[in-house]
Amino acid sequence: MSDDNSPSKVRTIVGFGLIALGVGVFAVRLLHSGAYAVPRSTPMLAGLGSLAVGGLLLWHGAPRLVGRIGLALSPLLLFLGLYVTMAELEEVVSLYATDSAGNSQELRLWIVDRDDGEWVGMPRSKAIEHSLDGARLQLLRDGETRCVVPVLHEDRATVGEIHAMKVDKYSVAQAAAAVGLYPAEARDTAVSLRLDPCPPG
Repeated sequence: MSDDNSPSKVRTIVGFGLIALGVGVFAVRLLHSGAYAVPRSTPMLAGLGSLAVGGLLLWHGAPRLVGRIGLALSPLLLFLGLYVTMAELEEVVSLYATDSAGNSQELRLWIVDRDDGEWVGMPRSKAIEHSLDGARLQLLRDGETRCVVPVLHEDRATVGEIHAMKVDKYSVAQAAAAVGLYPAEARDTAVSLRLDPCPPG
């Protein structure tokens, strides 16, 4: 005799999948050497949301309406969770900066190497919000933290080349660009920053 409150097979499968994905959002960052990068904003939402909804789907006492809402939310959580997890599978660095409110921020960034140094890219608004241009900041890469001075570049040739190098280096960028979730070419609002070593003293 079956229990009417027992989760259906679909709810059970999706529930366990969401929980595994939620754990993955947090665990994937252990692949990188150095201080653990605690997920923030969208990654945190994807991780905690997947764990919470997965738990609700597996809860025997959950009303059917709750289960239906959980199933309705699951595609969004699966998409977000997979995207933020895949984004951390390859090399990611941490740039420690301060936002306009004076709060410390850890910026998780893809990075590329060109003959003239290390480069990252981002929207111009993000670079301005964190006052990156010319600041002395700490960069965590390959498990080592060192001082760098970001130098902002807005000329479209440089920005386009750095963006193309990122797409070429990161498989998740290639996959996302193929389905329109990541720009194949740099947007007009994008900038590039060369991370120069801090001068002595």
